[in-house]
Amino acid sequence: MTVLRSDRGHELPFEPRRWHQAPTAAEQLLLEHMTAPVLDVGCGPGRMVAALATRGMPALGVDPAPSAVTLTRRRGGMALQRSVFDTLPGEGRWGTVLLLDGNIGIGGDPVRLLTRCAGLAAATGSVIVEMEPPGTGWTRHHARLERDGMTGPWFDWAVVGTDAIEEVAEHAGMRVAAIVGADTEGRWWATLRHAARSVDAVA
Repeated sequence: MTVLRSDRGHELPFEPRRWHQAPTAAEQLLLEHMTAPVLDVGCGPGRMVAALATRGMPALGVDPAPSAVTLTRRRGGMALQRSVFDTLPGEGRWGTVLLLDGNIGIGGDPVRLLTRCAGLAAATGSVIVEMEPPGTGWTRHHARLERDGMTGPWFDWAVVGTDAIEEVAEHAGMRVAAIVGADTEGRWWATLRHAARSVDAVA
């Protein structure tokens, strides 16, 4: 089993098995409320991009791993091998930007990441972020992947809980428009919008 371990010695939230499965019932409901076009940041094997394509919604995945791009395309989705911090098509025009499966941790700086995603989203667009349960707070880590005695290189990562997303979003010039918890799956998502817009927080 592959684990994501902090240099402090403990395991961090990590669910790679889910990446290769079809979207869950809660994720399907999430897809229904997305505004096209959709940009999936850190798309992995592309299950969300492919599911959106099946629904007839224009979607693009971006991931720095060539294997992720290959798998996404095999599933019938569109993907580019790039970092979210590279130049991307449609900057400032995406209806929805996704940060699912812990990808709010990319780069170890959620404020910088959300600021970038805000710049990718249209003025009326949103950023959907998956978070850890309430009480987690947010922390930066130096982490690596470990499997069967083998270890990968160290990289910067972050963990953000539901109780910390409002603070992180505010520093990135965004506001929390809604927070949804999937009780049956124990997962949490927040919809963020540009701070200049008038929004109502929903628990």
